[in-house]
Amino acid sequence: QVDLVESGGGLVQPGGSLRLSCAASGFTSEYYVIGWFRQAPGKEREGVSCISSRDGMTFYLDSVKGRFTVSRDKASDTVYLQMNSLQTADAGVYYCALREGGVCYARTHEYEHWGQGTQVTVST
Repeated sequence: QVDLVESGGGLVQPGGSLRLSCAASGFTSEYYVIGWFRQAPGKEREGVSCISSRDGMTFYLDSVKGRFTVSRDKASDTVYLQMNSLQTADAGVYYCALREGGVCYARTHEYEHWGQGTQVTVST
């Protein structure tokens, strides 16, 4: 059984930074992709970033390029999302998700397993 444990959300002022973590366990495939998604109130869930364990391929939503960095610790199967220069538009519940395979997608329906979500609030 795949388990994804997220941590790292919180309240930050505009311009501040947060680092989210997603620890994955229980998967059986040789390769996997971890995606980061976010959902603001009244909006659809959108893909923010993803990283592939097969080749390190990454994806970033245009609005976060240059501010967010996704990385992976191979030893612990933990994926991080470093978020810098946070803006109020970045606020929402952030979810990590796992798909078995090696290709990085930003579409929610491509992912079979989801974490519980962590709240990111950007406010003065």
